[in-house]
Amino acid sequence: MKKGIFITMEGPEGAGKTTIINMLTERLSAEGYQVLQTREPGGIEIAEQIRNVILDKNNTSMDSRTEALLYAAARRQHLVEKVLPALEKGYIVLCDRFIDSSLAYQGYARGLGIDEVFSINQFAIEGTMPQLTFYFDIEPEAGLERINRHKDREVNRLDLEDLNFHYKVREGYFLLMNKYSDRFSRLDASKPVEVVYQAAEKKIKEIIS
Repeated sequence: MKKGIFITMEGPEGAGKTTIINMLTERLSAEGYQVLQTREPGGIEIAEQIRNVILDKNNTSMDSRTEALLYAAARRQHLVEKVLPALEKGYIVLCDRFIDSSLAYQGYARGLGIDEVFSINQFAIEGTMPQLTFYFDIEPEAGLERINRHKDREVNRLDLEDLNFHYKVREGYFLLMNKYSDRFSRLDASKPVEVVYQAAEKKIKEIIS
């Protein structure tokens, strides 16, 4: 049975991941590829319920370990219910966030430890990793400014963190890019949307071929 391609999109808040994923899904589907677009946390009913708990602006007292475990639980359900079946059918799966978000946000920025959070998630994903991960790189101030400009965007609990937290998230992603350089591809998210899209499409076509 032909296996699909698992591609994840990572980056700080306001980096423009969703816009690019929408464009890629539309273009690749139009070219005849079977494409599944999804997100984390969420993508299926149970995981969306967990997402609501994690990102609720009223849950500011949430412990960092609780947060990490909830992300892993949502990831597990999403993976077995939606991602793995699509990959088995040969789909290109485009996922807005995956394990690297947990490693950067909870592992590094929250100070839980990248290896410790990776261990929690290995229980959840059982070795399933993306073939390609895009990192949408943008200065935290610029990303947060984008969020403030787009009033229709969901504002969640992580958006309310101070600027230092968002800088630490970016540092965490840089560490991950070095550690997993074989699958990470950096995109300059400060550039115009079409430029970012073309760079992403070119890389995906390389993987497909």
